[in-house]
Amino acid sequence: MTAPKTAMVLAAGLGTRMRPLTDDRPKALVEVGGRALIDHVLDRLVEAGVQTAVVNVHWFADRLEAHLAARGRGPEIVISDEREALLETGGGLKKARPLLGADAVFVANIDSVWTDGAAQAGWADELVRLWDPTKMDACLLLARREGSIGFEGDGDFFLAEDGRLTFRGEAASAPFAYMGVHITRSDYADGGPDGAFSLSPLWRASAAAGRLYGCVLDGDWMHVGDPQARDEAEIRLGGA
Repeated sequence: MTAPKTAMVLAAGLGTRMRPLTDDRPKALVEVGGRALIDHVLDRLVEAGVQTAVVNVHWFADRLEAHLAARGRGPEIVISDEREALLETGGGLKKARPLLGADAVFVANIDSVWTDGAAQAGWADELVRLWDPTKMDACLLLARREGSIGFEGDGDFFLAEDGRLTFRGEAASAPFAYMGVHITRSDYADGGPDGAFSLSPLWRASAAAGRLYGCVLDGDWMHVGDPQARDEAEIRLGGA
């Protein structure tokens, strides 16, 4: 499969867990290692071949738009405006659908920063290699819980040898967490309800149908969701 040329970047959240750093800016503009979170993500998407990024905006939308307009480097930015109502991950993808085109897309959160491991393949190569729209609805990039920064949960998924994912369910823990990037069909959220909704119920339905797949990041994952995680990510990047 060829890598998607378009990405949906989910940047509209309120960033409440990141306060006070988000009292005067969106979470997307919180800096880690001297760069805004959204720049970390956009630059990684460019590495993967993305040419157009659809970015949804809500909290301090004007400030985020101004930052994106001044970036001075790719990808091309298209704004999906959620100023009137925050739509969450599924609703945001559904609203942006007319801007995404007909092909598969990357979908990326802006609170993930990651480094590459020793493997020669890039972070997106395995996702793209695995992605097969004839048998899957979404292909998620996962991280191992051990060694991750900013993730304190019990894990999200079990991963089969063929890449198929099952949710943790009643198990006490699972080895892998979603690290914030996946490939999916651009119309995946079209059947969701009107207004705000999460992608999680759609993923659960896909997993139950055997159509949710994933692969594991070769590298370090930093989930920059609060000020402490931001500080820990600064330290990790400083030593990288």
